[in-house]
Amino acid sequence: MANRTLWAQRLVALFLLGCLLFSYPLLALFDSRGEVFGIPLLFAYLFGAWALLIVLMIWAIEGSRR
Repeated sequence: MANRTLWAQRLVALFLLGCLLFSYPLLALFDSRGEVFGIPLLFAYLFGAWALLIVLMIWAIEGSRR
């Protein structure tokens, strides 16, 4: 039962992290004319944050199975 609670807490924390990462104030910080490897900074940030959330979600779900 404790393992299931930890799993739920991790998923709630990831949801809150996603809300923070995709909130307007953080998006506005990256909305500039800068580029990373030829990709606009905002698009690079969005893709990086999205990929980070997916990796953390895999870690949270796979870690709960052990």
